Amino acid sequence: MKRVAVLSALVVAALALLIAPRPPALSPATTGDAALAQQVRRAAGDAGYQGLSVALIENGRVRHAGVGDTGGPDPRPVGPGTAYELGSITKTMTGMLLADLGLSPDTPVRDLLPAVPFSDPAVGSATLAELSSHRAGVPSVRTTPAGFLRSYLYVFGGADPYAAAGPQQALADAAAVSASGRGKVSYSNLGVSLLGLALAEHARTDYETLLRDRLLRPLGMTSTVVLHPGEPLPAGHAHGRSQYGQPMDPWRDHGHAGAGGAVWSTSHDIARLVQAVMAGTAPGADAAKPRFPAGEHRRIGYGWFTTAYGDRQITWHNGATGGHSTYAGFDPASGRGVVVLGNTSKDVDDLGRRLLGVTPPDGGDGPPIRELLFALTFPFIGLGLLYSAFRNPALDRVSAVSRVLWAALFLWLGHRAGAWGPVPPFAWALGAATLAAATAATLTRWPTLPLASRPPAWHTWLSPAVPAVLLGAFGAFLIL
Repeated sequence: MKRVAVLSALVVAALALLIAPRPPALSPATTGDAALAQQVRRAAGDAGYQGLSVALIENGRVRHAGVGDTGGPDPRPVGPGTAYELGSITKTMTGMLLADLGLSPDTPVRDLLPAVPFSDPAVGSATLAELSSHRAGVPSVRTTPAGFLRSYLYVFGGADPYAAAGPQQALADAAAVSASGRGKVSYSNLGVSLLGLALAEHARTDYETLLRDRLLRPLGMTSTVVLHPGEPLPAGHAHGRSQYGQPMDPWRDHGHAGAGGAVWSTSHDIARLVQAVMAGTAPGADAAKPRFPAGEHRRIGYGWFTTAYGDRQITWHNGATGGHSTYAGFDPASGRGVVVLGNTSKDVDDLGRRLLGVTPPDGGDGPPIRELLFALTFPFIGLGLLYSAFRNPALDRVSAVSRVLWAALFLWLGHRAGAWGPVPPFAWALGAATLAAATAATLTRWPTLPLASRPPAWHTWLSPAVPAVLLGAFGAFLIL
C-alpha cells in the first residue's frame, strides 16, 4: 500500500506542477519611453504585475511607457492606448461634475431624486458635498444575502460581485440602507454612485452622457467609456487577473459608474485629465481643492484626496476592481503628475508615489491572512483521508468517496483563491500529491471495505452527494 501511495504521489505531483497556480509577472515586452519603462520596472519589482501602462507628466510634457502585456489568449504589449478597468479614479470625475454643474454643494440629494423612497431620512438629507467627500455616513455597499453569496463567488471564481447592477438597482440599494457616522470620512462606493445618479437626474440625462458631454469630450478623452452589460470590452483591452494569478471577470455594474463601475480608460486619457486638473483648465478642476479633514496628514475635496508626505502635498485617487489596479496623482508644487494602470489586483499606489519622487510609508497592508489560510490549508484536506487509509480500521466506502470529493473540492478552491506568491505554488502540487497518495492507498483497501459503517439510510448518501454537487456546480460556474 505504501509503495503504491508514494508512486501515485510522485506521478501526480509532477503532473500537478504543470497546472499549479502561477502568480503573474511582467514580461520583457516594452513600449514607449525606454528610460521611463526602465524606471517603472525598477519601481515595480518582479511579482504580482502583468502589464503596466504609465504616463509621467513633467514640465508640461507627457511621457508614456508600457511594460508587460495584456494577458488573455492573445497577449500583446501594453501602451498608452491599452484599455483597463478604471475603478474608483472615476470618483474624481464625479466630483468634478459636481463642481462644474454649479449646484450648491449643500443641496440634499433628495432634492434631486424626489422619487426615491429613502428608508432612512438621513440618507436623503445627505448633501452633495458630503456624498462626494465620503462624509454622508452611507455604507460602502448594501449588505444582502445575495451580495454575501456573490462575494464568495468573487473570491473563489473571480465573478463580478455586483452582478451587473444598473441604475435602478443602485438607487434601490441607496434607498434601503441607513446612514451612521455622518460628518466623518468613511469611504463609500454607494454614496458616490448615488451622487452620480443624482447629478444625471438633475441634468435630465444618464450618468454616461453627462460624463461624456461635460468632461470627457471637452478634454479629448475619447477612449474613456461606461460599458453596459451587453457591450463588448474595448478592443485590445488588458485582461484582469488577481495578483496571485486567478482570472477575474470584468465588473459590469454600470449603475455604479459614478463610483467607477464598468468604466474603462487608458493611461493616455487619464494623463489628459490629470494634466488639465493640474493646469486648472479642466471642467470642475476646483474639485481637487482639499476641503475637509480625512485622517492623519490627509484631506479630501470633491473626490480627490490630498496627502502630506513631509513638505510634499500629493493630490491623488486610486482604483481597484477584481483584476485591475489604478492610480492617478500629482504634486501641485512641482508640476509633476503620474498615471499608472495595471491589469492585476496588486495595487499600484506605491509605484505611483515612487514615480512622483515620494518614498512610500513603511508598513502598508498586512499579509493577506484569508488567502494565506486558503493556500496553507485547503490543498491539504486530503491528509485526513491519507491517515484514515493507513490507520482507520473502520473506514468504509461511502466515507472514503466523500473524503476524496471534499479534498478535491478544497484543492480546487485553494488553487483559485490561495495566496500563491507568499506561499510557493509548489505547495499546491504537494497538496495534489497528498490527495493522490490518499486515494491510491484507499483503493488498495477497497475490496475489503464495507459499504458503510452502519446500515445505509437515505441520509447516508448525503455525505458524498453534497461535495459532488458542489464540485459540479463550481465547475459549471467556471465554465459558463
